[in-house]
Parts: sequence; structure tokens; C-alpha cells
Amino acid sequence: MSTTLWIILAGAVATYLTRIGGHLVISRFERIHPRVEAGLNAVPAAVLTTLVAPAALSAGPAELAALAVAAIVSLRGGLMTMFLAGAAVLIALRHFIG
Repeated sequence: MSTTLWIILAGAVATYLTRIGGHLVISRFERIHPRVEAGLNAVPAAVLTTLVAPAALSAGPAELAALAVAAIVSLRGGLMTMFLAGAAVLIALRHFIG
């Protein structure tokens, strides 16, 4: 097997073990403290921010326009609508602007 395949498999195993480990730890508690629950509920937003912020800070006009469109669509539409609108704007602007 190639090195790339081994890296992908190792990443998959590490991801699975991380997820199942967190589930096993949390399932041991009968009741979760509200502050812990609030912190766990904030994790998806924090992860999304760590993915979007570097791209937004080093982005060109096409990326910034796509980010703005996605932000506006997210106020009214669902997640898939937001993603498709942002992707469509990004693809179109990269095609025409370069």
C-alpha cells in the first residue's frame, strides 16, 4: 500500500477513536452540568470559525464576495442553501475574475 493510503487510514482511525472516546466519557455521567453542555454546544461554531477565519483574512475579492453571499443567505436559508450559494458565487467569480 502507498504512504498516502496509510495516512488516510490512520486519520480515519484517529478520528473514530476520538469520537467514540468522547462519547464513552460523556455517557458515564447521568447528568451533564449546564456549563459543560453549553461548551459542547459551542464546539461546532468554534471549529467553523477556525476554518473560515484564515481563508477570510487572506482572501481575494471572489472569496470575500462568496463569504458575504453565504452570510446573507444563512440568515434566511438552511445550511445546504448557504453552502450552494457561496460555492456558486465563488466558482462564478473565480471563472470571470480569475
